[in-house]
Amino acid sequence: MDIERRSILAAMIASALPLAAEARAMADALTYAAVAMQLAARSVERAPDRAAARAQVLGMIGQVEAKIRSARIFIEQYGGHPVKLAVLPEYLFTSYPGRISIPDFAALAAFEIQGQEYDALGKVAQNLKLYLAGNAYEVDPNFPGLYFQASFLIAPSGDVVLRYRRLNSMFAPTPHDVWSKYLDVYGIDGVFPVARTEIGAMAAIASEEILYPEIARAHALRGAEIFLHSSSEIGSPIDTNKAIARRARAFENMAYVVSANTAGIEGTGLPLASADGNSQVIDYKGRVLAESNSGETFTAFAEIDLGALRHARRTPGMTNYLARQRLELFAQVYGGQVRHPADGMLEGGAVKVPDRDYFRRVQEEVIERMAKDRLI
Repeated sequence: MDIERRSILAAMIASALPLAAEARAMADALTYAAVAMQLAARSVERAPDRAAARAQVLGMIGQVEAKIRSARIFIEQYGGHPVKLAVLPEYLFTSYPGRISIPDFAALAAFEIQGQEYDALGKVAQNLKLYLAGNAYEVDPNFPGLYFQASFLIAPSGDVVLRYRRLNSMFAPTPHDVWSKYLDVYGIDGVFPVARTEIGAMAAIASEEILYPEIARAHALRGAEIFLHSSSEIGSPIDTNKAIARRARAFENMAYVVSANTAGIEGTGLPLASADGNSQVIDYKGRVLAESNSGETFTAFAEIDLGALRHARRTPGMTNYLARQRLELFAQVYGGQVRHPADGMLEGGAVKVPDRDYFRRVQEEVIERMAKDRLI
C-alpha cells in the first residue's frame, strides 16, 4: 500500500512539473529590469549651423549607446533579469531653446519625424535589443514654423511605436495651441497614445507634466501600465514638487513610473549641475524602488513586475483606485471650464508663429479672467 501511495504521489509531482515550469516562464516574461539613464544633456545653441548641430547630436547618440550597453551588462549580472527598457532624460541631445526664436530653434535643433536622428536611435534599440524611450524637439510638416516637444518610444525592431507631444508647456508650442487642426490630423489617439507591447502598455509624460494629474489619468484610462518620464529638473535631498508628484501619479493610477533626469546641462551659461540627480523607478504602490544620486549614472534601475501590477488592478479593494473612479462626477465641471484657450497659434486655419513673449501674455490673460470671475 505504501509503495502504491508513493507511486501515485510521484506521478502527481511529475505531472505538475511542466505546469510549474510554464508558470515560472510566464512569471519571468512579465518581470524584467528597467533603467533610467541619468546623463548630461548637451546644448546645441552654440552650433554655427544645422549641419554642425546634427553632427553633434549623432555623435552623442553613439556615446549614449555605449553607456546603455555597459549599464545593461552590470544590471543583468547584478539582478539576473534582462534589461528590456531604458529611459533617457528630457531634451538630452539638444537642451532647451532658451530665448532662441521658435523658427530658428526648429531649424537648428528639431528632429524630423523620419529623420536621421530617429534612424540612429532606432539602431541603438536594435543593437541593444530593448525598448528605448526619450525626449526631443521635433518639427511636423503639418505645422510649419513650429516645433513640438516629443516623447518617444522605440521598439527593439528600431520602429518608433509611441510619439507623444507635450500638452502643457509654459514656453513652447503644444498640440493644444493648434488644437482644431491637430485633432483633424491625428485624432485623440494621437494626443494620448498608449503603446501596447510585450513588456507592458506604456505612455509618456514629459517633464513638469508629471505635476498635472489629468495627463497621467488620461493615459491610465487608456490602459497605460508604465509611465515613461523624461525630465530635466532640480535634484535635491528635500522632496521637490516633481518627486512628490511622481509617487502620487504612480499609486493613484496603479502604474510604474520610470523617471530619467539629466545629469546637468553642458554648453550653456548655467552651472553644470543645475538640473541633476534623483532619477527614479517607482512601483504601482508609490514606493521608490531605486533612486540615483548626482552625476552621470545608471543606478536608478529596478525590476518591473507586470504580473503583480495586473493582479492588483483586477483585485477588488479600497486600494484599487482605478476601479473605484466615478469619472462622470467631474465631467460637467471639467467640460464647462476654459482656462488656457485652444488654437492660439492658428489663424484662419493656418499656423501663426508666435514671438517668445506670447506665452507670458497668454498666462497673464488667463489670470486676469480668473480674477474677474472671482476664482482667485
